[in-house]
Amino acid sequence: MQTILTITDWVLFALLGFATAYLFIFALASMRRRRDRFPAARIEHRMAVLIPAYREDRVIDQSVEAILAQQYPRERYEAVVIADHCAPATLERLGQLPIRLLEVEFENSSKAKALNYAVAQLAAAGETFDMAVILDADNTVAPDFLSRLNDGYHSGAQAIQAHRRAKNLHTDTALLDAVSEEINNSIFRKGHVALGVSSALIGSGMAFDYNWFCNNITQVSSAGEDKELEVLLLKQGIFIEYLDDVEVLDEKTAGSRAFYNQRRRWLAAQWYSLKAAVRDLPGAVLEGNLDYCDKLVQWMMPPRVLLLGLIPLAALVITFVDPASSAKWWLLLAALLFALCFAIPDYLVDKPLKRAIRKIPLLMLLMTLNLLRLRGTRDKFFHTEHGSTEKA
Repeated sequence: MQTILTITDWVLFALLGFATAYLFIFALASMRRRRDRFPAARIEHRMAVLIPAYREDRVIDQSVEAILAQQYPRERYEAVVIADHCAPATLERLGQLPIRLLEVEFENSSKAKALNYAVAQLAAAGETFDMAVILDADNTVAPDFLSRLNDGYHSGAQAIQAHRRAKNLHTDTALLDAVSEEINNSIFRKGHVALGVSSALIGSGMAFDYNWFCNNITQVSSAGEDKELEVLLLKQGIFIEYLDDVEVLDEKTAGSRAFYNQRRRWLAAQWYSLKAAVRDLPGAVLEGNLDYCDKLVQWMMPPRVLLLGLIPLAALVITFVDPASSAKWWLLLAALLFALCFAIPDYLVDKPLKRAIRKIPLLMLLMTLNLLRLRGTRDKFFHTEHGSTEKA
């Protein structure tokens, strides 16, 4: 019995230890200051800014206003709003703006459907572009946003992820959601690019070579369109650049219910992407496709919030069962906490965060429930409600 317990202890430690070491290495790398900013482009490339908007009547106006206020020459970009199930008043307001408004009412809505529809409509109109820029309807950007993307594209980047950060921190859930996203930015984007590995995509604040996007978006159909795009890019050996100093403000989930639905969609997208891509792992290893192998490793790791629950739980149990073997678990917990501290930007470390931490056990429970409810969610669209006033 003691042998079985010892083997179980070490197997579990090895699995959770690998995940923690992965986070620690890239979190540490994210602390390096990057100096190689892209030089100003000599050419102003033509862009299509695609904004899918499903029932986004409350937030779409701010997003469109931010795009129309760009310093980039107005004749060199076109804002395209794909308005799905939006109210007549919203459609009337948008119709008065200098944008291309595409009105749709899909039976089973998704961002992938909206993007495919937009590309098809632009092609039918004979429009040609150099870049496709993807924003969510709740995103707002600075006036130099398109100019900075143009600099990156002109320097050779075919796929770019901008730095998405929170625009609202008014509830505990929104604050923790913002912290989670900044940790992802540090580890899976800034830290990765610092070590020469492709950034992860995040669903908005993205830019792609337009021809590549048109040729590949037709292969995207699930609710996890960013995961599918990542697979297509990495299988084709295209590096995903990350611009940490080009920010996209994004509205965070304000209540527990919205958090639950959003994370269920994300976990489902990650799980189904892994199932679809893991068969390519042997070939990726043989070809030396480091970026693609790294992506598969990311998708296999447990969510951080579960690591925060499992590691201290294991440390406590082993302390009572076999105190001599517990030291490694406490060291592992310390490494995880240090990794997370490295990854959280200073502007989020304040008294409200300390208060919001009390909600982590509830979010752990919700994530666990999500893991048990992934069946049938691959093509199901979970709309994230905006403007919730739910408090902690």
